[in-house]
Amino acid sequence: MWLADTWRDYEVLDCGDGEKLERWGETILLRPDPQAIWPAGSRLEATTGLNAHYHRSASGGGEWEVLTRLQDPWQISYRKLTFEVGLMGFKHTGLFPEQAVNWDWMGNQLQGKENAEVLNLFGYTGAATVACAAAGAKVVHVDASKGMTQWAKRNLSLNLPENRSVRWIVEDCLAFVKRELRRGRKYQGILMDPPSYGRGPNGQTWKLEDSIYELLQLTSQLLAEDACFFLLNSYTTGLQSSVLSDLLKLTVGQHGGKVTADELGLPVSRRPIVLPCGASGRWVP
Repeated sequence: MWLADTWRDYEVLDCGDGEKLERWGETILLRPDPQAIWPAGSRLEATTGLNAHYHRSASGGGEWEVLTRLQDPWQISYRKLTFEVGLMGFKHTGLFPEQAVNWDWMGNQLQGKENAEVLNLFGYTGAATVACAAAGAKVVHVDASKGMTQWAKRNLSLNLPENRSVRWIVEDCLAFVKRELRRGRKYQGILMDPPSYGRGPNGQTWKLEDSIYELLQLTSQLLAEDACFFLLNSYTTGLQSSVLSDLLKLTVGQHGGKVTADELGLPVSRRPIVLPCGASGRWVP
């Protein structure tokens, strides 16, 4: 397991009974987590200082119950990076802390690669874009949501306010990849974090199991001869790390190189366990 265990502004305090108790800076949140199927160590909702609790609805979705006054959004830091987080719909905060282990890994792969170009597909609120830009890369950030792209721009401005090396593209990722292939574009690094389900800006539907192989097959053709990494993330239930490994070997692996894959995890402060948080597959030349 690749463990994101170097955070100072974030921690999983406890988890169980389908929920996780987290500290985001000085803010304490309680959110659903389907992986935490064991009993909680205590009544998590009774935690002193709990700021907000996300309740699922029996009919789908849910809502935040704000229990104490809090600043929303607020900021937290990881190493030298700063990110905006906030209470979003569907229990999210705009940041996936377990991905810190991949931010560090990409930064290491980019060392010594002056003016490397990186393609970030399904870029969301831009944490990976910021991490790669901070490592000196030129980044093309693609996401179908205009709102998430605006959030990503705010994250970049928090860290690199004078940076002009990021291109922001609001478009369906598959359509963008096809256009880049026609243009003959190449990238030294590529990462993607595709959702299980989604819709593009023009109503295009996306289902991971049906579309991921085609997307990987096409996107792998955008790798430059001097490429240094390819990263595939997945939070889709049942899509094990071994599946990501096989997908990368059959597509990106045609360039040679080495593929590894594993679960991502976050340590739990109050118990001797690790909370699993999706999986990643990595390719290096």
